[in-house]
Amino acid sequence: MRSNHFAATLGIAILAGAITISSYSAQDPPRKITVEAKRYQFTPSEIDLKKNVPVVIEFTSKDVDHGLVFDDLALTAKIGKGKTIDVPFTPTEAGTFVGQCSSFCGEGHGSMKLTIHVTE
Repeated sequence: MRSNHFAATLGIAILAGAITISSYSAQDPPRKITVEAKRYQFTPSEIDLKKNVPVVIEFTSKDVDHGLVFDDLALTAKIGKGKTIDVPFTPTEAGTFVGQCSSFCGEGHGSMKLTIHVTE
C-alpha cells in the first residue's frame, strides 16, 4: 500500500512540475510597432526587426486610403481613411527591404516608402 501511495504522490509531483515548467516557457506576445500613413510618408519611415521574431505592425491612416506592398517580403496592407489595422509579420530573411504605398494618394505618392531592416 505504501508503494502505491508513493507512486501516486510521485505522479502528482511530476504533473505539477510539468505544469509549472510549461507556464514558464510560454512566449511573450509579439512586439507591436505603430506606423502612421499620411500624405506622403510613413512615420516612422524605417523600422528595425530581427529575423524569425514575430511582430505586429499597427498601421493607421489619418487622411486618405493608403496601402503598402513589400514584394520581397510578401507583405501587403490596405489601410482605410481613419482606420487602424494590425498586420502580424515574421521576417524570415535578413536584409533591407523597401515598401511602397500601393494606393494612389496624390502627387507625392511615388516617394511614399517604408524601409524595414531585418538583422540576424
